[in-house]
Amino acid sequence: QVQLVESGGGLVQAGGSLRLSCAASGRFSRYAMGWFRQAPGKEREFAAAIGWSSSTTYYADSVKGRFTISRDNAKNTVYLQMNSLKPEDTAVYYCAAAYQGSNYYNSNVYDYWGQGTQVTVSS
Repeated sequence: QVQLVESGGGLVQAGGSLRLSCAASGRFSRYAMGWFRQAPGKEREFAAAIGWSSSTTYYADSVKGRFTISRDNAKNTVYLQMNSLKPEDTAVYYCAAAYQGSNYYNSNVYDYWGQGTQVTVSS
């Protein structure tokens, strides 16, 4: 069992930065971790993921080059550094944990989800 709690969301101007954190309980180091986001009226979409060993990372084309996912297994925490934010990045951001599977772009792979944190980017 893994519990996930996101933090770090807020209101920022376009071009600004935010760092999201996701604190996990349980055997965190055994899980691949992902960040998804859901904008109003839209489906949840993949943003980034990282393997259990941090050796592999995955990004949606829409965030590649602007967002960086990382993890600290000693602190049971995964991060999403978001730079050069755009109004279209406005969404609720969720972290998720996947014990098995390899297609981390697919939300069905994930076993546990956090409650989400709101990110709002003003123009």
